[in-house]
Amino acid sequence: MNKENLTAYEVIMEENLTDIHSRGWLLRHKKTGARVMLIENDDENKVFNIAFRTPPKDSTGVAHILEHSVLCGSREFPLKDPFVELVKGSLNTFLNAMTYPDKTCYPVASCNDQDFQNLMHVYLDAVFYPNIYKREEIFRQEGWNYHLEQPEGPLKYNGVVYNEMKGAFSSPDEVLEREIMNHLFPDTTYGCESGGDPKNIPDLTYENFLNFHKTYYHPSNSYIYLYGNMDMEEKLNFLDEHYLSHFEYLDVDSVIREQRAFDECRDVTLEYPIAENEGEEDNTYLSYNMIAGNAGDSQMAMAFEVLDYALLSAPGAPLKQALLDAKLGKDVYGSYDDGILQPYFTVIAKGSNPDRKEEFVSVIRQVLGDIVKNGIDKKAVEAGINYFEFRYREADFSSYPKGLMYSLDILGDWLYESKAPFAQVQMLKVFENLKKAVNEGYFEALIRRYLLENPHGCILTLVPKKGLAAQREKELEEKLEAYRSNLSEEELNTMVEKTKALEAYQESDEDPEALECIPMLKRNDIKKEAGNFVNEELSVDDSLFLYHEVCTNGIGYVDLMFKTDSIAPEQIPYLGLLKSVLGYVDTKDYTYGELFNEINANTGGINCGVEVFDRADSTEEFQAMFSVRGKALYTKLDFLFKMIQEILNSSKLEDTKRLYEIIASVKSRAQVNLTGAGHSTAVLRATAYSSPMAAFQDEMAGIGYYQFIEKLEKDFDQRKEETVEELRRLMKEILRPENFMISYTGEKESLETVKKLALSVKEGLCTDPVERSQDKLTCTKKNEGFKTSGQVQYVAQTGNFKKKGLEYTGALEILKVILSYDYLWINLRVKGGAYGCMSGFKRNGESYLVSYRDPHLKRTLDVYKGIPEYIRGFQADEREMTKYIIGTISGKDVPKTPQMKGSVSKTAYFCGVTEEMIQKERDQILNASVEDIHGLAEIIEAVLAADQICVVGSESKVSEASDVLMEVKSLINC
Repeated sequence: MNKENLTAYEVIMEENLTDIHSRGWLLRHKKTGARVMLIENDDENKVFNIAFRTPPKDSTGVAHILEHSVLCGSREFPLKDPFVELVKGSLNTFLNAMTYPDKTCYPVASCNDQDFQNLMHVYLDAVFYPNIYKREEIFRQEGWNYHLEQPEGPLKYNGVVYNEMKGAFSSPDEVLEREIMNHLFPDTTYGCESGGDPKNIPDLTYENFLNFHKTYYHPSNSYIYLYGNMDMEEKLNFLDEHYLSHFEYLDVDSVIREQRAFDECRDVTLEYPIAENEGEEDNTYLSYNMIAGNAGDSQMAMAFEVLDYALLSAPGAPLKQALLDAKLGKDVYGSYDDGILQPYFTVIAKGSNPDRKEEFVSVIRQVLGDIVKNGIDKKAVEAGINYFEFRYREADFSSYPKGLMYSLDILGDWLYESKAPFAQVQMLKVFENLKKAVNEGYFEALIRRYLLENPHGCILTLVPKKGLAAQREKELEEKLEAYRSNLSEEELNTMVEKTKALEAYQESDEDPEALECIPMLKRNDIKKEAGNFVNEELSVDDSLFLYHEVCTNGIGYVDLMFKTDSIAPEQIPYLGLLKSVLGYVDTKDYTYGELFNEINANTGGINCGVEVFDRADSTEEFQAMFSVRGKALYTKLDFLFKMIQEILNSSKLEDTKRLYEIIASVKSRAQVNLTGAGHSTAVLRATAYSSPMAAFQDEMAGIGYYQFIEKLEKDFDQRKEETVEELRRLMKEILRPENFMISYTGEKESLETVKKLALSVKEGLCTDPVERSQDKLTCTKKNEGFKTSGQVQYVAQTGNFKKKGLEYTGALEILKVILSYDYLWINLRVKGGAYGCMSGFKRNGESYLVSYRDPHLKRTLDVYKGIPEYIRGFQADEREMTKYIIGTISGKDVPKTPQMKGSVSKTAYFCGVTEEMIQKERDQILNASVEDIHGLAEIIEAVLAADQICVVGSESKVSEASDVLMEVKSLINC
């Protein structure tokens, strides 16, 4: 890029970003003052992000509602939902928008030059010229509205963000996180809930909504980011000519102000709702929260991340262990929350009681005081530094583009006018500084200053209360009924008409001419070839060695696998427990804390899991394997395998105190996961009614597993010896030479070393005779409704079309896009107010339909029933059909990291998926017609005919649906 050509911009800074092999530029748009950052490199996964500082002054969720609303049509793209049209018909590798406590971001990414330009154009038009000024219905649909179908009632609130936040406020962990921030910063923007508190959202007026956009969505308040391999001059000229130059400079007061430090640490107690079957004892959250540093100090921020690891996150970390030993909580964890102007450090004890608060604080202060006095464990700190440095160098963000993650990290400094805006992508020097600081008292000084002697903090206690959800629900109903009953007949009729008008707007078809304005690619812009797998079948002493030759920049990815065919059904939950135990208990040569630190000081980590592979050619068969995964630099592979052998051959399971700590923690995290990802929970459980593979997964990681862990934790004293024996028996049965296989991803230079090391593992495995179980899991249809203290539902319906004699086709991938962004989107999200809706179809026939943070239950099931009729009547011209095809392919062509390439290839191998199969399916997608979609109605009818339903949701809604559910029960019982 020639900076002499950038006449509309002033170059503020130019740097070589050697850590990420890039060139960085910081520019200022001369006319408007818009801030622009460029990161030039050879990454084809290009990223654009435009962000605005959006500090809310209340908790009505205006920033969040606006984030949703600006994507509902604009000047050049006057559709009701151009965002959905882009999802349907773009080759994007990322497309979304996010609201943070003090900023709103609109990022897109694509590897296709024209597609990237199209996405950038639509997003810029959306943020600067949205249709929110023309159509109040957008605000009412995405934010909140009064829903009244007839004058007699009932009157309800509805709206996508309103229901999304009802779901968010149903999670005590999320509520705790929000309340901590609100109480640490009572006088600043962080004292408000930027996402919106459901009780405050209906206070937002349309006028204030528009004023927020006028105030903050201006180039003078923008942060524009471009990353990757592109013509930067061309993009900058486009930005200037089409958008920035059309605005005058505006003095926007969006500066984030610091909270004045407290004179003393504050003490706050709040309540949260639990279901009737949950106990109030041992269900309180205790939290210790301290402001720690500022956004501009990247070294201090990383130091606190390391302290979180060394004090809390690592097994056996001193602060965590002291709190567990004092029985101050059944789960102890913490975090360093940055990305805001004043980051803070948090320590949480979950599963405690309010009367233990003083002791909780005392133990924390005593442990931290001892560390300051006697010195921190240097090995733990060094392990933490290596842990974060390894991940920084690896830069593996799974399916998320690197440029996107860099953008979000960079905003954590850039937004607050940092003098070093590129600091987050120049961290190697920071890691070197921290390694030196270990021996200089730096970490002890941070603990003393910020965690012990700092008055700016709060002790927040979150106490459970039965009936609170029902009480709040009743209060809301009474409030709305009182409001409705005080309206005149004319006002009631007007409200009914507004409800009908909103529904009419939502149901109206898009203007065909407006649809033409969305830029899109053609079918011939899509590559015809499906990807290839990198599988090479080798062997180690007759055991399968599946090799994936991939350039990994000197990192070896190891996956040791053990078949679990021999275990009995009653052992499956113990298999789920075993993956949480190994690596987290003492071994012959190490305590579990030493083991964890030793591993992280020298490698990229070791973890155990269970991998389950379904066969593409069977509705019943599957392969489950216990796996030990690790990654390390080639020079450290021998150490990695040494540690794996230490774990497999000498783990001590008899420490029942430690075993209980693990079980209690597993139970705590499972509660959060089951309710937080209620859609996945419900889908897995419903599928388990007929699928042996899903039944296995549910018993090992789903509701079935949680029920096992819940009882085990409650009765542990009576069952501890039995549990130890079951785990030992399980290890003896599966960690055997005849069950052993290995999958390895790396370059050829490391292959022979890994083969030798794998052989040494195999030679050390158990060979004692064992009995093999012939029993199999049985599946039973239950159609359950699981009651929670939440305020929304997750409604799943599943079935298997192959069991009805129907075959899988690539066109089902297109149907998933059609349903998720047309029929289900319109009926569940747009009209129903649910935050999300999903569908899926697997090669073995297993399929699902599910809603996410849904205010409805029976209505949603009725929507599912209408899918076959919708499919038979589906119409799309060539342009529309091409759009769906492109949207389908975009999900398949996401760039893969080296580790992902190996993992995808391994999965294909064990699932029996060949390159010929994926090419055939890609051809079916690329050549699909409307008639092919019509032919899928029979498949949906087969799925619905299975009548497999599972709902996770509020006590009242689930109880009301007992006529469509066979069993109604509580999700959490103690």
